[in-house]
Amino acid sequence: MTSDHSAVPRHIAVIMDGNNRWAQAKGLPTKTGHRHGAEAAKEIVNSCVKREIPYLTLFAFSSENWLRPATEVQALMALFLMVLKRHEINQLHKNNVRLRFVGKRSDFSPKLIKNMEEVEALTASNTGTTVIVAADYGGRWDISEAARKLAQQVEAGTLRSDQIDVEALQQQTSLSEFPDPDLCIRTGGEHRISNFLLWQFAYTELYFTDCYWPDFGDAQLQKALDDYASRQRRFGGHED
Repeated sequence: MTSDHSAVPRHIAVIMDGNNRWAQAKGLPTKTGHRHGAEAAKEIVNSCVKREIPYLTLFAFSSENWLRPATEVQALMALFLMVLKRHEINQLHKNNVRLRFVGKRSDFSPKLIKNMEEVEALTASNTGTTVIVAADYGGRWDISEAARKLAQQVEAGTLRSDQIDVEALQQQTSLSEFPDPDLCIRTGGEHRISNFLLWQFAYTELYFTDCYWPDFGDAQLQKALDDYASRQRRFGGHED
């Protein structure tokens, strides 16, 4: 099975890395790097909307990010609240963007959880690009949660253990209603996926760039898309 080399991916996942190093290189505070990173995220969302890419998943806050210095975590939480303000969301809503959040929400503040729920409700009926924000998300957590849900069904007698297969587990994962990412972009120069979408990345094409996230814009996205278009995807099959 191969893809049309001219095709744009249906689903792009992005590991937005390099905010801190971008700020350090410019002698700026860490929070400034995150703020510029948020601006870059808005640009990439708009770029995907312009290209009519159906799905975009952004790795905003990993389950490991809680281990960062408390001041940085506080700055990130404040940034989330700023981005979720009404005027920011109204623009996305106007552009027919649907917003979804995946991850463990329980450790976030009640105010932030309420904002997430309001944004999801406001944009639920939109039919344009779906932007999935992974917040307090980890790939191992996602898989273990899926396994726990299946175990609960077995305990309740609504599922037999011999009915558990790849599809059954897939249906319990955080992104079960969406197609797996075709392309994962990681900025910042690191060449790893850092516990992101481990289940969903089985056949995802990986693209790494040294560009720090605050500098990643439409032109850099096009480079990643051009690279993707040059690849032959076989999904485990033989080359033609």
